Amino acid sequence: MSTREGNLEAPTRHALDWKTPVFYDQDDCFKEMERVFDICHGCRRCVSLCQSFPNLFDLVDATDDGEVHGVKKQAYWQVVDQCYLCDLCYMTKCPYTPPHPWQLDFPHLMLRAKAIKFSQGLVGEGEKFLASTDVHGSFAGIPVVVQAVNAVNKTQLARGLMDSALGVHPDAWMPELATQRFRWGAKKQGTATEVKDGPRAPGKVAIFATCYVNYNEPGIGHDLLKVLDHNAVPYVIVEKEACCGMPKLELGDLKTVEKHKDANIPVLAKYARDGYAILSAIPSCTLMFKQELPLMFPDEAEVQLVKDAMFDPFEYLMARQKDGLLKTDFQRDLGKVSYHIPCHGRVQKIGKKTEEMFKLIGQTVNVALNTVERCSGHAGTYGVKTPTHPVAMKLGKPVFKAMAKDQPDFISSDCALAGHHIAQGMAQAGTPAKALQHPLSLLRYAYGLE
Repeated sequence: MSTREGNLEAPTRHALDWKTPVFYDQDDCFKEMERVFDICHGCRRCVSLCQSFPNLFDLVDATDDGEVHGVKKQAYWQVVDQCYLCDLCYMTKCPYTPPHPWQLDFPHLMLRAKAIKFSQGLVGEGEKFLASTDVHGSFAGIPVVVQAVNAVNKTQLARGLMDSALGVHPDAWMPELATQRFRWGAKKQGTATEVKDGPRAPGKVAIFATCYVNYNEPGIGHDLLKVLDHNAVPYVIVEKEACCGMPKLELGDLKTVEKHKDANIPVLAKYARDGYAILSAIPSCTLMFKQELPLMFPDEAEVQLVKDAMFDPFEYLMARQKDGLLKTDFQRDLGKVSYHIPCHGRVQKIGKKTEEMFKLIGQTVNVALNTVERCSGHAGTYGVKTPTHPVAMKLGKPVFKAMAKDQPDFISSDCALAGHHIAQGMAQAGTPAKALQHPLSLLRYAYGLE
């Protein structure tokens, strides 16, 4: 074993061996958690990332001798339940990730514990429903029903019922249902027909809509299509799709993740084989296909094929720019923009592509950019659940303050949920945002497109 301290090499992710019996062995999992927690306790670099680490260190510090072995195993759940699998500790902080001999993978250890908890029937029905985005999005686009649901969900009575029945905090921002689903209103293919492949990116695109864009904010998807049309990139909307599975992964419901994989991968693999770049406008969905599914199903060739074809929209657009195939005929000033880089964008290992686009726009029109690179605290359902919403708001305070710098004309985040969470936090802090727009919407606006 190496005796060197820390690790300066890029972290290597190992496959998730989730189908073996030992994976669900709670005693074996607790043993590994004690080993990992002991290393984390001796390091403490991650204390500012999320509530998992302060909870862990408080538990250790409260023991008689200040060591991990004195912490009761059942208290470990206080650490597990606060992890929302952002991956930042693994990708940006931990000096002991593989190939270091200590082989720390804190997020996947927490995922294992969540899977054990789920397998034991210890996850409530409310949490399961919140993670079923394709179920509660099924009302989107239905006339009258949408307006009724959106109106009722804003009432104090309804929020109280959601709190008691589903564990949704009464003060948490909740997305409205769209009056028309993206997949119902979007053209199935674009106006461009000529495919211009570049060395960095294919010349045609397949759009994976995502639950959020489809059911809640279709405008994000329509803005992406307008940008692709403007750049003469042929596109198609994927024939059919299910939830990417990220909400179920965060719950530890790995069998349902597999069901979603079985629904999506055969469809997406056809586009990958046909030479399409596959774009998803929600970072968590993109990450699911780029990282989590390939690690869960490392031996499935089609999963790996989709992984290689999957792009973040700005990763794709900046690749087109480097290939000399992106239009830079920007027409409108954006003014002061506070841009937030979401965690699931940071851990894709693609660099700051959206920031690069804003800077590219700024070479032609006026853009004063303020980039904030820190977790907003929202983290999917974590930000709306009754026990964790106050923690999410606390974690986001540094971001709320940083995003308010210089009174921006727009605040923006690739993660639409994070954007709304930040807007809520800024309003509560007395520095309300003038306007919240997704980066794709700002790009469309900068091009002068309607």
